[in-house]
Amino acid sequence: MILATDLDGTFLGGTPENRARLYQLINAHPGIRLVFVTGRGLEAVMPLLSDPGIPEPEYIICDVGATVVEGSTLQPVAKLLDEIEETWPGEIPIVEAMSKFPGIQRQDVPQARRCSWFCEPSDVTDEVHRVAEELGCDLLYSAEHYLDFLPKGTNKGATLKRLVSFMGESSDDVLAAGDTLNDLAMLDGSFKGVCVGDSEPGLLEATDKNAWILHAEEPGCGGILEAMSHFGFLGPQGVAHEGYEDAKPGTSDLVMVYHRLPYEEVRERGKVRRQPHSSPNGILPTLLSFFADGTRGAWIAWSIDDGTEQPFVTHTSVDKDAYPNLICSRVPLNKDDVDIFYKRFSKEAFWPMLHTFWERAEFREDHWEIFCEVNRKFAEKTAEEAAEGALVWIHDYNLWMVPAYLRERRPDLRIAFFHHTHFPSADIFNVVPWRREIVGSLLQCDYVGFHIPRQVENFVDVVRGVMPFTVQERQSCAPRFLTYGCAAGLGEMTKEIETDQRVIRLGAHPVGLDLDRMKQALDSRAYRKQRRLLEEEMGDKGQMILSVERLDYTKGVLPKLLAFEKLLERHPEMQNEVTLVIICVPAAQEIKVYQDLVADIEQAVGRINGRFAQVGWTPIRYYYRGFPLQQLVSFYERADVMWITPLRDGLNLVAKEFVATQGLTERAGRLVLSEFTGAAAELHGALLTNPHDINDLAERCYQGLVMPPSEAATRMRLLYDIVNYYDIRRWGEEFISGATALSEADTAAALEAESA
Repeated sequence: MILATDLDGTFLGGTPENRARLYQLINAHPGIRLVFVTGRGLEAVMPLLSDPGIPEPEYIICDVGATVVEGSTLQPVAKLLDEIEETWPGEIPIVEAMSKFPGIQRQDVPQARRCSWFCEPSDVTDEVHRVAEELGCDLLYSAEHYLDFLPKGTNKGATLKRLVSFMGESSDDVLAAGDTLNDLAMLDGSFKGVCVGDSEPGLLEATDKNAWILHAEEPGCGGILEAMSHFGFLGPQGVAHEGYEDAKPGTSDLVMVYHRLPYEEVRERGKVRRQPHSSPNGILPTLLSFFADGTRGAWIAWSIDDGTEQPFVTHTSVDKDAYPNLICSRVPLNKDDVDIFYKRFSKEAFWPMLHTFWERAEFREDHWEIFCEVNRKFAEKTAEEAAEGALVWIHDYNLWMVPAYLRERRPDLRIAFFHHTHFPSADIFNVVPWRREIVGSLLQCDYVGFHIPRQVENFVDVVRGVMPFTVQERQSCAPRFLTYGCAAGLGEMTKEIETDQRVIRLGAHPVGLDLDRMKQALDSRAYRKQRRLLEEEMGDKGQMILSVERLDYTKGVLPKLLAFEKLLERHPEMQNEVTLVIICVPAAQEIKVYQDLVADIEQAVGRINGRFAQVGWTPIRYYYRGFPLQQLVSFYERADVMWITPLRDGLNLVAKEFVATQGLTERAGRLVLSEFTGAAAELHGALLTNPHDINDLAERCYQGLVMPPSEAATRMRLLYDIVNYYDIRRWGEEFISGATALSEADTAAALEAESA
């Protein structure tokens, strides 16, 4: 069958449940050929094509029949369009002729081979009809408000008839759907048709005696489903085709969707053993803590299915004593899928782009298809586990497409997404070939969170280039965040936007630290042992500058080394008085893009040490390995200056770990922080530096080294208060609060219902 449907009020209308049912049916059933037939101009239809939840049409008839294009390529259907173009006098003669009717206001919407005005019924005079006749145009007036000049013989119905013939289909196999008089031309009895519920009275009156036209009870998509059953489309099974089925709710009220399991898996002698993470980051315990009160929940994560488990175990417990009602639902992936989805595609395509190194990004369509398939598996698992109306919390860019696939299956869910990495500006993000699909997926969420306001606004700017929306709420960023004097600062941020499909709320939530974990590290035997070693190595050899980062081109290690060299040149009194300690944590072995970077760093370290070293003093101590937190805190405590200079970073928790250690040990070290980190917008009291400016890097580091103790103590008190108050627990609670709060529209509706 061909489903030829109007958009607003019809294919985009109805309850979320009926929209999901119809859209899934179209996607699953190979016998349905979808055609959009709309009064919108093509430019106004394009945002819908960015919504992954809406099926892609095979053809689009827009401009009330004056434009016909292919749905996937948006290329004109030349055979049909040439016939329409021949009868069109052009825009300028029509606009000039209508200028003598000052009471008629032209619509400022994108359109082609069509000119539209707003006017009252009394304005559509005989003289207006005469102008249309002289120009060889058809005149269409609808909804007692819209006036259209169209090419002669052109309307939705006439163009649809030509298109059906072009597609080689019979008119008996067409279902036309609409809701206004604008749709009457395709509901004249030439095809089976449906006036969906809540249609314009004039349309219902005009089609009242036509046996081929069903007046449906349900609005929008529900009415289309009624018509499919009424007219017996899709064979005996009708809309119950085996490719479509409702996703049945699960039992979990809170679902965490995270790429990482809540425990470690060790494969030994053909068996899988599960154990607590030996060194969990602060986020995992925090996310798990939301299930400690007995909340029914599920944790969705991938696990490698290499044949070790026979059969593969889909559900496991996490910790029956601590989280009695939490299960882990494992998504089985083979090693090749993991390598492409996570280690290659995510890191080689999205990671460099997100950190503004777009020229390093490698975009491959075959990898994108695997990425989408993995995301679909995550969505299917989530749909199975989530209870009716449950909250689903999805984490980070690896799972960008999950909201789209999940919303399609479970429109009842409240979907929240937190973006753990930096989100770049529109001019960077727009290089992604699939940006429309990604943004369309994120706009299926009810709530989307980022670290800082600047990243929120970057996302809003990207959305602005994909589809129209209105800003419903904005708020000041002060005093929580820096507003000026910082590359990551911002004065105001968007809190809520509304698209044609839904309201999306936005939030800024910098991830905090687990202070208890920091205290435990400072109480450990490993800390005391490493502290003694540092005292033996460093002694009283002046001040220590500390740099801790993972090996990555985004971290700015090379510019920092050049800046340190410049500092020693400009301030020779610092020679033999200051030591730079660099801890560079190696990248995963499977990711090979960092080999040249390692060589360049080691070469620079060797050159600077060779140039400035003296007896008993080596300017740079370089560790190409990671340290457990219990050992790392000894470095944090000993450091006089923490020098963190990423070229771009979503947040940077190392800066907060340094501040926490200094505060807990009552020291007054100085934090020199790149203004291109998310933490720079939050950590009032840090010395901000531009990592792209070698001179500024050197001077801000020097400023930290010579800072008066009283100023250093004041700054550290301010920094520690922030890190101590906005800890990891508060981050989680604030995000959950934002994700479960009602939007302004929801609040208004609730108040209205209560008053009624």
